[in-house]
Amino acid sequence: MVPDISTGGRTYGLLAYLYGPGRRDEHTDPHLVASWLPELAPDPGRDPAATLKQLTDRLDLPVLALPKDRRPARHVWHCPVRTAPGDRHLTDAEWAVVARRIIHATGIAEEADGQACRWIAVRHAEDHIHLVATLVREDGRRPRRHLDGIRAQAECRRIEAEFGLQVLNPGDRTAAQRPTSAERSKAERTGRPEPSRETLRASVRQALAGAANDEEFFRRLREAGLRVEKRLAPSGDTLGYKVALPGDRNRYGEPIWFSGSKLAPDLSLPKIRQRLAAGPPDDGPSGDDQDRPRPARTRRAAAPLVDRAAATFMADDDEDAAAQLVGMGELLDALAQTSPASTRCELNQAARAFERATRSHIRAERSDNRAIRSAARGILRAGDAVGRGEDGGAAAMLLSTLVLATIAAVHWHSARGHAQQAAAARQAAWHLRAAYRSSSASPLGVMREQGRQLTPSARRRHANAVSAALPDHANQVLADPGWDALAATLDEAERAGYEPTALLQGVINQRELESADNLPDVLVWRLRRTAKLPATAGSAPHRPGTKAVSVRQGPAEHTDAAGRAVAGANRRPRR
Repeated sequence: MVPDISTGGRTYGLLAYLYGPGRRDEHTDPHLVASWLPELAPDPGRDPAATLKQLTDRLDLPVLALPKDRRPARHVWHCPVRTAPGDRHLTDAEWAVVARRIIHATGIAEEADGQACRWIAVRHAEDHIHLVATLVREDGRRPRRHLDGIRAQAECRRIEAEFGLQVLNPGDRTAAQRPTSAERSKAERTGRPEPSRETLRASVRQALAGAANDEEFFRRLREAGLRVEKRLAPSGDTLGYKVALPGDRNRYGEPIWFSGSKLAPDLSLPKIRQRLAAGPPDDGPSGDDQDRPRPARTRRAAAPLVDRAAATFMADDDEDAAAQLVGMGELLDALAQTSPASTRCELNQAARAFERATRSHIRAERSDNRAIRSAARGILRAGDAVGRGEDGGAAAMLLSTLVLATIAAVHWHSARGHAQQAAAARQAAWHLRAAYRSSSASPLGVMREQGRQLTPSARRRHANAVSAALPDHANQVLADPGWDALAATLDEAERAGYEPTALLQGVINQRELESADNLPDVLVWRLRRTAKLPATAGSAPHRPGTKAVSVRQGPAEHTDAAGRAVAGANRRPRR
């Protein structure tokens, strides 16, 4: 059950909409289900003699009784209350109870208060009502409605439990402000896919990802095509900022501005500067385009940093964990801007969902997340990645790590009672899984084909390595379709000079594997990252300086990168 409070200045205009047909004829049978005093509230929906003007005059009477200079400019309080999809439809009598409880909880009209504000509850659909009140009491004073949105939310949680409805996650006042009904309606009228507030919030977060200072942040905003206006002190220092979408104007032709704090609590300029105060991220090589890192390299470099961030969620340092969540959010924003079309939509959705998981009451002012923010910066500097070859494999490697890290974030938030943040991280993990499946299909397909072409003796040798390193999960791994890709990776690592069992044991000890959706896939990417193998299958020659641990060899017969049998190529002699 979701309340959505706003204020306005035209009682008649709001009532005309509520009792009208709606923008798509979606309003059916509009009528009152409750009011401050039924005998004084005419119902234009059920009484043919009643008019909207009469109802407006009755509601506004305490306002009109005041001298003009004392009348509030925004005297109309409006609160739609909607049940969640899948909930049963409440009766008029049940909605009346809901209306009275919310009106009481918000301070608009407390029970037994004969001087309270006048209010009504209009129903014109099965799943919601609209509460309308005028913000002047019968005695001419204003109602005490401090934190009315928080109190309405809390009352809705109690109503949900008592009425057998879905109990939604409680808020903690760290969520971004949702678009108003007017903003949503405008987006529908103008054909925008979403309200301007949401588009701007995503754009501002993307501009902040990996930024070194606030001037770079403002430059990125302008490069993204946004209108930007700074609030300056007499000294010329920047105190704040606001942004607007080009072409988004009000009825007077003026741009519709949103300050950073109105987009999200952590996007005000002081909060942004707190984030940047830990120091600029490492810029890496600078210069012309030929000095830019390759997308695959930056994604490979980010994977161990994400792993390290996930490890903080298992530790006791909540401040460090909160800082790493912010860094992961920036990394997702960077990936969403630079990924190929095949995964960009899912990564955009993941980044938008995860941004809620980056905010809680646990502060991270003194923690250092420069490493992961530098990874985000590097991904942006490298530019757009292609969805194939080494780029595609490196992306799959990073996404596999991000899925596990996001699941760890779910557990961290859940353990601390952060219900909304845990739900947001869970939603982000769902989108990341979809992006991973898309990006990993091609490289894993090649590896599986190579694994199937290994000689029986090589497959047995690698199966023995899995059994030795993972005795409790060996049967699960060996029966999985991903086993072929794991066998191919172990074979490549062996030819690069690694002892498969020791290498496997090392990557298993890096972090827990219980949260892995697909254990062979996770092992493949950890092995390839640890052994510095290409993210896509191919030959892996011995690297100078790599410590080659003794490898117990099977028969001299071996396979090349394409899976063809060759006789002892690049093999150490059997001992």
